[in-house]
Amino acid sequence: MERDEKMIHQEFDLKRELAQQAGSQKSVKDEVKLTKNMTIPDMVKVMMPEIKKALPTVLTPERFTRIALSALNNTPALQKCTPMSFLAALMNAAQLGLEPNTPLGQAYLIPYKNKSVLECQFQIGYKGLIDLAYRNGQMQTIQAQAVYENDEFSYEYGLEPKLFHRPAFSDRGELVYFYGIFRTVNGGYGMAVMSKADMDIYAKTYSKAFDSDYSPWRSNYEEMAKKTVIKQALKYAPIKTDFQRALSTDETIKKEISIDMSEVQNEVIDAA
Repeated sequence: MERDEKMIHQEFDLKRELAQQAGSQKSVKDEVKLTKNMTIPDMVKVMMPEIKKALPTVLTPERFTRIALSALNNTPALQKCTPMSFLAALMNAAQLGLEPNTPLGQAYLIPYKNKSVLECQFQIGYKGLIDLAYRNGQMQTIQAQAVYENDEFSYEYGLEPKLFHRPAFSDRGELVYFYGIFRTVNGGYGMAVMSKADMDIYAKTYSKAFDSDYSPWRSNYEEMAKKTVIKQALKYAPIKTDFQRALSTDETIKKEISIDMSEVQNEVIDAA
């Protein structure tokens, strides 16, 4: 708590070094001054030169700024989060090239009471995970599906795994399973299956913001479940280090800004 108050009242000195690829040692240092008198929307605007450097070409700084300010307006609790946790989550989304809190469902900025302090948690959405997986460059196909009780569905693990799913045409009944599958460009493949009951247990155990009023598990349950089962399937996939580092930022709270947010230590999350 004491540390959080200092971050709110002290002047933030945010520094970022941009390292060039191909062995170049050149870097650029920029100082951004954020003061205690600024609102979070003001801080977002001041941070835009830094965020611009992180954004991919497909996402303009102007659009990303509008998205960030829209998230603050649509979810007022985000404005009550500690400024650094919000800015760090926003930078996470920028570096991954994912739009947070939009109908695309790529990523989410979630207000979360952590040790009695409201902070912003970053979560990757199902569509964001799929996008990142294809950027990995080794995936030919990757998808997840929900299975209902009236669908035809069977699966086997082992040396020759099999999966069959034919959705019912009309009344599909209750939700019973989720599965995720992938096939790589060189012919490798894998899958994971989770029951609805197992999914609920997993979500409550590993998603600390599961019970939050703003959790995507409440508003987009199926998509979050699909993301989860895809992550389980990808444990057996040949994925690049960059993709693994992106996954490490999922469902995290951070309090520092860095050229690589995956290197920033995650805040310990405790709902108590």
